[in-house]
Amino acid sequence: MSFRWAAFIAAVGWSCGLASAQEPRILTLDTAFARALEKHPEIARYSHLREAAQASHDAESQGPPIRVEFDLETDPAELTLSLASAFERGGKREARVALADAQLSALVLQEEQRRVDLLAEVARRYLDFVATLAMVDLVATEVTQRETLVEATAKRVRAGASPESVHLAAEAALARATLQRDRLRSETQAAASRLAILWSSREPDFERGTGNPLSVPATPTLDSLRELIKSSPELRRFADESRLREARVQLARTSGSSDIEWRAGVRRLEEDGSWAAVVGISVPLGSGTRSDPRIRAAQSELAALSLEREAEELTLEATLVEAHTRLSGASLAVATTRDVLIPKFEQAERASERAFRAGALTYIEWAQVQSDVMSVRSEQLLAAVEAHRALIEIQRLTGSSFIRTKP
Repeated sequence: MSFRWAAFIAAVGWSCGLASAQEPRILTLDTAFARALEKHPEIARYSHLREAAQASHDAESQGPPIRVEFDLETDPAELTLSLASAFERGGKREARVALADAQLSALVLQEEQRRVDLLAEVARRYLDFVATLAMVDLVATEVTQRETLVEATAKRVRAGASPESVHLAAEAALARATLQRDRLRSETQAAASRLAILWSSREPDFERGTGNPLSVPATPTLDSLRELIKSSPELRRFADESRLREARVQLARTSGSSDIEWRAGVRRLEEDGSWAAVVGISVPLGSGTRSDPRIRAAQSELAALSLEREAEELTLEATLVEAHTRLSGASLAVATTRDVLIPKFEQAERASERAFRAGALTYIEWAQVQSDVMSVRSEQLLAAVEAHRALIEIQRLTGSSFIRTKP
């Protein structure tokens, strides 16, 4: 398992309660990662790109070819057979090889970045799937509560303590909750399909995920993340790009050294049947002048790279600050809801039920308390999803794992 892969598994620690391999229809996050890396066509194509880059490297390692030349002159009849090639000057072959090496290295980092992006997308879609499942369970709890309310109002109506309209309203609320549960189940299937398509599967072979999305890890400090971002994949690519542009500068400089073309062979003179040796050398003029524009262009591209990196670093830091703010705010909301709001609302709900059954509370008042409980639980889940999304984005930006998951 690569470090980048491990980082993303750590990033969404809520899904690390791995299920047994024998459990049917259960998908774990690391299984989703493995499937996407194995089957996604964007990753598969890099093996061909590497082969092409290696072939280009091998081609650039070769020297000038040796040519066999035939010249036939009819008046007077002469036949010349010779071998020809060129002496490369100025380190042209070395410069071409250095450029091919830099291109191959840049391709490897590009593949790594694409893997990180793909893993981030897998984590997001897995989060959507698990969060929708959690919402289904939450609404299923609401359905149970509404069923209790229907039963309680029916008793009140039979006892003559409440009008029929109260019972009908409770049944309508139950029907609405049931409809919402069924709709969310359909959304779960859609979320599963969106996840499975990342490994080219049209029919998901899983029904549930693992872990608790409400489990949000501690928020790292912004200063620590600023340090991590200095070695992020987005910034590391500038090192390879710098080597690539330096290789282009060197290659442009070598074009200022003229190659010496040579030719050696024999010529047969048909008039007397004799043979003569033939030697020729050709040196182009003005190569240095013609190479100047290419050198200036390559040097300008190299000089611009530092400014590109500075601009990219500012953009990354701005995105990091935004993600950290979202993570901090959402984490605070999850904790406050868990520790303060939900206990208070659950206490109020139990008190409301007792009061309603004792005839001291109306149906509307009890139903409102139940709605408030479901609303605050739903808000907590949405805040937790927001926290995990921000965490995934931070992991993608930094390319580093700072979450330690439980075994």
